Amino acid sequence: MTNPRYDAVRLLCYGFLLLALVAAPWMGLYPVLGTKILCYALFACAFHLLLGYTGLASLGHAAFLGVGGYVAGYGIKAWALPPELALLAGLSVGALMGLVMGYVSIRRSGIYFTMITLALAQLVYFLCVQIPHTGGEDGLQGIDRGMLFGFINLHNDRVMYYTTLTIGVAAFLFIARVVRSPFGQALTAIKDNEPRAVSLGYHPDRYKLLVFTLSAALTGLAGALKAIGLGFVTLSDVHWMTSGHALLMTLVGGLGTLSGPVVGAVVLVTLENKIGELGALLASVTGIGWFATLGESVMMIMGIVFVICVLAFRRGIMGELDALRRRVRTPTPAPEPQS
Repeated sequence: MTNPRYDAVRLLCYGFLLLALVAAPWMGLYPVLGTKILCYALFACAFHLLLGYTGLASLGHAAFLGVGGYVAGYGIKAWALPPELALLAGLSVGALMGLVMGYVSIRRSGIYFTMITLALAQLVYFLCVQIPHTGGEDGLQGIDRGMLFGFINLHNDRVMYYTTLTIGVAAFLFIARVVRSPFGQALTAIKDNEPRAVSLGYHPDRYKLLVFTLSAALTGLAGALKAIGLGFVTLSDVHWMTSGHALLMTLVGGLGTLSGPVVGAVVLVTLENKIGELGALLASVTGIGWFATLGESVMMIMGIVFVICVLAFRRGIMGELDALRRRVRTPTPAPEPQS
């Protein structure tokens, strides 16, 4: 049974987060960077739907992100698709790929599931290198944003940002509804104790395949949004290390929390894009030239952040805040009087 006061505090936190995202372009955030952050936030939320609530750690989600972007971008460039159809194409291709890859991979669990998804993702990566429609190592460049529904001008950076934010909020609410539905409760039961779930009459493979497909569809949508918002798709989008970024965002933000992947994406994408400026500032202030090379050591910085998160913030940012709020609200029992 849920605590109404706890639910109210949680909704208030979500409201503050949404308000911060709405106000961000007017507070100095470059809208294109904001669009990139929102796309990765959607990607991380889709990944977290699979890992956080089903316990399936996939290293193949970059395949859905990249292919969703390639399909949307190619559809716009070659077939002059409007943005809404390009987004639908990215979502549909992601769902189809998720259905096929999920059917193969869910037959195993644990590290074996992870390695199968990695192998399938690498297969997709090499196909993207060879297929001429993807642009090979040069990627797909010059993707036009166009007019959404014929009257929303996505060429305006702020309009693109708020369109991405609207789609991201809708996807977030959808994920929240899935998690809190009987389907989501069944997923949690399968994650906690699969044999017991089977004894209660559930069919774990069916649930895993469905949630894998849903997660892949949302990831394909994120890839299509990213392709339209940034105007290009590269091979790095389909590389397995991008799946590792989603895992890192989830762990930094807080595994098992709805808003954790969003916070993790905001922190890590901002850090990744601003680390060069931060290094230059530190070099000018301290006079230490080494700081100026921080922009070339992004992966090292990400690794350090991951190690710190694992050692000091095992619940992630939002998980630690939630645990702190619970400790503050839980009264300390009074000592029993001694006779």
